[in-house]
Amino acid sequence: MPRKRTTDEGDELLARLGSLTAQARRRAELQRTQVELAIALQRGMLPRDLPAAPGLHLAVRYAPANLGLNVGGDWYDAFTMPDGRIGLSIGDVQGHNIEAAAFMGQVRAGLRALASVTGDPGDLLARTNDLLLSLGSDLFATCTFMRLDPATGVLESARAGHIPSVWATADGKSGVVDDEGGPPLGIGQGIEFPVTRHRLTTGGVFVLLTDGVVEGPSLNIEDGLDQVVRLAGIAAVAGLEARALAAAVIKGAESVGHEDDAAVLVVGLDGFAVPVPSRSVTGRHQP
Repeated sequence: MPRKRTTDEGDELLARLGSLTAQARRRAELQRTQVELAIALQRGMLPRDLPAAPGLHLAVRYAPANLGLNVGGDWYDAFTMPDGRIGLSIGDVQGHNIEAAAFMGQVRAGLRALASVTGDPGDLLARTNDLLLSLGSDLFATCTFMRLDPATGVLESARAGHIPSVWATADGKSGVVDDEGGPPLGIGQGIEFPVTRHRLTTGGVFVLLTDGVVEGPSLNIEDGLDQVVRLAGIAAVAGLEARALAAAVIKGAESVGHEDDAAVLVVGLDGFAVPVPSRSVTGRHQP
Protein backbone atom coordinates (compact mmCIF):
# COMPACT_ATOMS: atom_id res chain seq x y z
CA MET A 1 0.00 0.00 0.00
CA PRO A 2 2.70 2.64 0.86
CA ARG A 3 4.36 1.94 -2.45
CA LYS A 4 1.12 2.54 -4.39
CA ARG A 5 0.50 5.79 -2.48
CA THR A 6 3.94 7.06 -3.49
CA THR A 7 3.21 6.25 -7.12
CA ASP A 8 -0.13 8.03 -6.94
CA GLU A 9 1.50 11.10 -5.42
CA GLY A 10 4.12 11.11 -8.18
CA ASP A 11 1.46 10.88 -10.85
CA GLU A 12 -0.45 13.75 -9.24
CA LEU A 13 2.70 15.88 -9.11
CA LEU A 14 3.43 15.21 -12.78
CA ALA A 15 -0.15 16.11 -13.66
CA ARG A 16 0.14 19.40 -11.78
CA LEU A 17 3.44 20.21 -13.43
CA GLY A 18 1.94 19.44 -16.81
CA SER A 19 -1.01 21.74 -16.10
CA LEU A 20 1.25 24.58 -14.93
CA THR A 21 3.44 24.17 -18.02
CA ALA A 22 0.42 24.34 -20.29
CA GLN A 23 -0.82 27.48 -18.51
CA ALA A 24 2.62 29.10 -18.83
CA ARG A 25 2.68 28.30 -22.53
CA ARG A 26 -0.78 29.81 -23.02
CA ARG A 27 0.20 32.98 -21.15
CA ALA A 28 3.43 33.28 -23.15
CA GLU A 29 1.53 32.82 -26.40
CA LEU A 30 -1.02 35.45 -25.35
CA GLN A 31 1.75 37.91 -24.44
CA ARG A 32 3.49 37.28 -27.74
CA THR A 33 0.26 37.83 -29.64
CA GLN A 34 -0.39 41.08 -27.78
CA VAL A 35 3.14 42.32 -28.46
CA GLU A 36 2.89 41.42 -32.16
CA LEU A 37 -0.47 43.19 -32.37
CA ALA A 38 0.88 46.27 -30.59
CA ILE A 39 3.92 46.43 -32.88
CA ALA A 40 1.75 46.05 -35.98
CA LEU A 41 -0.63 48.73 -34.68
CA GLN A 42 2.24 51.03 -33.82
CA ARG A 43 4.05 50.67 -37.13
CA GLY A 44 0.80 50.96 -39.07
CA MET A 45 0.16 54.37 -37.52
CA LEU A 46 3.53 55.84 -38.44
CA PRO A 47 3.55 57.83 -41.71
CA ARG A 48 4.64 55.95 -44.80
CA ASP A 49 5.59 59.07 -46.75
CA LEU A 50 7.14 62.38 -45.74
CA PRO A 51 6.06 65.71 -47.25
CA ALA A 52 8.14 67.31 -49.97
CA ALA A 53 8.86 70.98 -50.62
CA PRO A 54 11.64 72.85 -52.46
CA GLY A 55 14.78 72.75 -50.36
CA LEU A 56 13.17 70.69 -47.57
CA HIS A 57 15.10 67.71 -46.19
CA LEU A 58 13.46 65.29 -43.75
CA ALA A 59 14.72 61.97 -42.40
CA VAL A 60 13.31 59.65 -39.76
CA ARG A 61 14.43 56.54 -37.91
CA TYR A 62 12.65 54.31 -35.41
CA ALA A 63 13.91 51.44 -33.24
CA PRO A 64 11.69 49.28 -31.01
CA ALA A 65 12.56 48.63 -27.38
CA ASN A 66 15.21 46.00 -26.65
CA LEU A 67 12.89 44.12 -24.30
CA GLY A 68 10.18 42.24 -26.15
CA LEU A 69 7.26 43.23 -23.91
CA ASN A 70 8.16 46.93 -23.75
CA VAL A 71 6.10 48.00 -26.73
CA GLY A 72 5.63 51.71 -26.22
CA GLY A 73 3.84 54.59 -27.85
CA ASP A 74 6.64 56.61 -29.46
CA TRP A 75 5.74 58.32 -32.73
CA TYR A 76 6.94 60.81 -35.30
CA ASP A 77 4.92 62.59 -37.96
CA ALA A 78 5.36 65.11 -40.76
CA PHE A 79 2.60 66.44 -42.98
CA THR A 80 1.63 69.41 -45.14
CA MET A 81 -0.74 71.79 -43.35
CA PRO A 82 -3.65 73.55 -45.09
CA ASP A 83 -1.63 76.79 -45.49
CA GLY A 84 1.25 74.94 -47.17
CA ARG A 85 3.54 74.95 -44.16
CA ILE A 86 4.93 71.69 -42.77
CA GLY A 87 3.72 70.22 -39.49
CA LEU A 88 6.29 68.17 -37.56
CA SER A 89 5.58 66.20 -34.40
CA ILE A 90 7.33 63.67 -32.21
CA GLY A 91 6.19 62.22 -28.92
CA ASP A 92 5.94 59.43 -26.40
CA VAL A 93 2.93 57.91 -24.63
CA GLN A 94 3.12 56.70 -21.04
CA GLY A 95 3.16 52.91 -20.76
CA HIS A 96 4.46 49.93 -22.71
CA ASN A 97 1.52 47.92 -23.96
CA ILE A 98 -1.15 47.79 -26.64
CA GLU A 99 -3.14 50.52 -24.88
CA ALA A 100 -0.15 52.87 -25.19
CA ALA A 101 0.17 52.08 -28.90
CA ALA A 102 -3.55 52.73 -29.44
CA PHE A 103 -3.42 55.99 -27.46
CA MET A 104 -0.46 57.06 -29.57
CA GLY A 105 -2.67 56.72 -32.63
CA GLN A 106 -5.32 58.92 -31.02
CA VAL A 107 -2.78 61.65 -30.22
CA ARG A 108 -1.27 61.62 -33.70
CA ALA A 109 -4.69 61.61 -35.37
CA GLY A 110 -5.87 64.41 -33.08
CA LEU A 111 -2.89 66.59 -33.96
CA ARG A 112 -3.45 66.10 -37.68
CA ALA A 113 -7.19 66.76 -37.47
CA LEU A 114 -6.88 69.86 -35.31
CA ALA A 115 -4.11 71.24 -37.55
CA SER A 116 -6.91 72.00 -40.02
CA VAL A 117 -8.50 74.23 -37.37
CA THR A 118 -5.41 76.00 -36.04
CA GLY A 119 -1.80 76.05 -37.19
CA ASP A 120 -0.32 77.74 -34.15
CA PRO A 121 1.73 75.06 -32.31
CA GLY A 122 0.75 76.26 -28.83
CA ASP A 123 -2.94 76.42 -29.64
CA LEU A 124 -2.74 73.06 -31.39
CA LEU A 125 -1.24 71.36 -28.32
CA ALA A 126 -3.80 73.04 -26.07
CA ARG A 127 -6.71 71.82 -28.21
CA THR A 128 -5.22 68.33 -28.47
CA ASN A 129 -4.83 68.26 -24.69
CA ASP A 130 -8.51 69.13 -24.22
CA LEU A 131 -9.51 66.48 -26.79
CA LEU A 132 -7.53 63.76 -25.01
CA LEU A 133 -9.05 64.69 -21.65
CA SER A 134 -12.52 64.38 -23.17
CA LEU A 135 -11.73 60.78 -24.15
CA GLY A 136 -11.41 59.84 -20.47
CA SER A 137 -8.16 57.91 -20.74
CA ASP A 138 -5.78 57.54 -17.79
CA LEU A 139 -2.77 57.78 -20.11
CA PHE A 140 -0.80 60.89 -20.99
CA ALA A 141 1.69 61.80 -23.70
CA THR A 142 4.69 64.07 -24.14
CA CYS A 143 4.99 65.84 -27.47
CA THR A 144 6.83 68.46 -29.49
CA PHE A 145 5.00 70.11 -32.39
CA MET A 146 6.66 72.41 -34.92
CA ARG A 147 5.36 74.44 -37.84
CA LEU A 148 7.88 75.11 -40.59
CA ASP A 149 7.53 77.57 -43.46
CA PRO A 150 9.91 76.23 -46.14
CA ALA A 151 9.68 79.48 -48.10
CA THR A 152 10.98 81.68 -45.29
CA GLY A 153 12.74 79.24 -42.97
CA VAL A 154 10.62 80.35 -40.02
CA LEU A 155 10.03 77.52 -37.58
CA GLU A 156 7.67 77.77 -34.60
CA SER A 157 7.78 75.20 -31.82
CA ALA A 158 5.83 74.19 -28.71
CA ARG A 159 6.58 71.40 -26.22
CA ALA A 160 4.31 69.40 -23.92
CA GLY A 161 6.53 67.70 -21.34
CA HIS A 162 8.86 66.38 -24.04
CA ILE A 163 12.65 66.42 -24.07
CA PRO A 164 14.14 69.40 -25.97
CA SER A 165 15.47 69.22 -29.50
CA VAL A 166 19.10 69.48 -30.62
CA TRP A 167 20.61 71.91 -33.15
CA ALA A 168 23.95 72.42 -34.85
CA THR A 169 25.33 74.85 -37.43
CA ALA A 170 27.76 74.38 -40.28
CA ASP A 171 30.29 76.66 -38.55
CA GLY A 172 30.67 74.19 -35.67
CA LYS A 173 28.17 75.53 -33.14
CA SER A 174 25.73 73.09 -31.54
CA GLY A 175 23.57 72.63 -28.48
CA VAL A 176 20.22 71.77 -26.92
CA VAL A 177 17.33 74.13 -27.70
CA ASP A 178 16.54 76.30 -24.68
CA ASP A 179 12.80 76.88 -24.83
CA GLU A 180 9.95 76.95 -22.35
CA GLY A 181 7.60 73.98 -22.43
CA GLY A 182 4.32 72.99 -20.84
CA PRO A 183 3.20 69.81 -19.05
CA PRO A 184 2.39 66.55 -20.87
CA LEU A 185 -0.85 66.19 -22.79
CA GLY A 186 -3.73 64.63 -20.87
CA ILE A 187 -2.76 65.97 -17.42
CA GLY A 188 -5.08 68.91 -16.83
CA GLN A 189 -7.57 71.32 -18.42
CA GLY A 190 -6.95 74.84 -19.70
CA ILE A 191 -3.16 74.58 -20.12
CA GLU A 192 -1.26 77.00 -22.35
CA PHE A 193 1.88 76.01 -24.23
CA PRO A 194 4.48 78.70 -25.04
CA VAL A 195 5.62 79.02 -28.64
CA THR A 196 9.27 79.65 -29.51
CA ARG A 197 10.29 80.97 -32.93
CA HIS A 198 13.45 79.91 -34.73
CA ARG A 199 15.04 81.02 -37.99
CA LEU A 200 16.38 78.17 -40.08
CA THR A 201 19.62 78.96 -41.90
CA THR A 202 21.35 76.84 -44.51
CA GLY A 203 24.06 74.41 -43.50
CA GLY A 204 22.91 73.20 -40.10
CA VAL A 205 20.71 70.55 -38.54
CA PHE A 206 17.70 70.32 -36.26
CA VAL A 207 16.99 66.98 -34.52
CA LEU A 208 13.76 65.96 -32.75
CA LEU A 209 13.92 62.77 -30.69
CA THR A 210 12.28 60.72 -27.95
CA ASP A 211 13.86 59.88 -24.61
CA GLY A 212 14.58 56.29 -25.67
CA VAL A 213 17.38 57.76 -27.80
CA VAL A 214 19.16 59.49 -24.93
CA GLU A 215 18.16 57.84 -21.65
CA GLY A 216 18.57 54.30 -20.33
CA PRO A 217 20.35 52.09 -17.81
CA SER A 218 23.73 52.87 -19.35
CA LEU A 219 23.37 56.63 -19.83
CA ASN A 220 21.56 59.53 -18.16
CA ILE A 221 19.56 62.00 -20.20
CA GLU A 222 22.10 64.84 -19.95
CA ASP A 223 24.94 62.69 -21.28
CA GLY A 224 22.63 61.22 -23.89
CA LEU A 225 21.69 64.65 -25.19
CA ASP A 226 25.38 65.62 -25.25
CA GLN A 227 26.02 62.57 -27.41
CA VAL A 228 23.39 63.69 -29.93
CA VAL A 229 24.78 67.25 -29.85
CA ARG A 230 28.22 65.90 -30.80
CA LEU A 231 26.79 63.79 -33.62
CA ALA A 232 24.75 66.72 -34.93
CA GLY A 233 27.77 69.02 -34.80
CA ILE A 234 29.93 66.58 -36.72
CA ALA A 235 27.20 66.03 -39.32
CA ALA A 236 26.64 69.76 -39.84
CA VAL A 237 30.34 70.57 -40.26
CA ALA A 238 30.89 67.59 -42.57
CA GLY A 239 27.75 68.33 -44.60
CA LEU A 240 26.29 64.85 -44.11
CA GLU A 241 22.85 64.04 -45.46
CA ALA A 242 19.83 64.06 -43.17
CA ARG A 243 19.47 60.30 -43.56
CA ALA A 244 23.04 59.71 -42.46
CA LEU A 245 22.59 61.80 -39.33
CA ALA A 246 19.28 60.13 -38.44
CA ALA A 247 20.91 56.71 -38.81
CA ALA A 248 23.87 57.74 -36.64
CA VAL A 249 21.60 59.09 -33.88
CA ILE A 250 19.45 55.95 -33.77
CA LYS A 251 22.61 53.82 -33.79
CA GLY A 252 23.86 55.79 -30.81
CA ALA A 253 20.68 54.85 -28.95
CA GLU A 254 22.09 51.33 -28.60
CA SER A 255 24.72 52.63 -26.18
CA VAL A 256 22.12 53.80 -23.67
CA GLY A 257 20.75 50.26 -23.26
CA HIS A 258 17.30 51.69 -23.91
CA GLU A 259 14.28 49.85 -22.57
CA ASP A 260 11.95 52.13 -24.50
CA ASP A 261 11.23 52.80 -28.15
CA ALA A 262 13.50 55.32 -29.86
CA ALA A 263 12.44 57.75 -32.59
CA VAL A 264 14.40 60.43 -34.46
CA LEU A 265 13.24 63.15 -36.87
CA VAL A 266 15.82 65.34 -38.66
CA VAL A 267 14.74 68.49 -40.51
CA GLY A 268 16.62 70.99 -42.63
CA LEU A 269 16.33 73.35 -45.58
CA ASP A 270 18.69 73.44 -48.56
CA GLY A 271 20.84 70.59 -47.32
CA PHE A 272 20.11 71.32 -43.67
CA ALA A 273 18.98 74.28 -41.69
CA VAL A 274 19.40 75.31 -38.08
CA PRO A 275 17.27 77.09 -35.56
CA VAL A 276 18.48 80.37 -34.19
CA PRO A 277 16.20 80.89 -31.15
CA SER A 278 14.66 84.32 -30.97
CA ARG A 279 11.67 85.10 -28.81
CA SER A 280 8.95 83.13 -27.05
CA VAL A 281 5.24 83.77 -27.51
CA THR A 282 3.04 82.61 -24.65
CA GLY A 283 -0.61 81.81 -25.12
CA ARG A 284 -2.91 80.62 -27.84
CA HIS A 285 -2.85 83.57 -30.24
CA GLN A 286 -1.61 83.24 -33.82
CA PRO A 287 1.92 84.67 -34.20
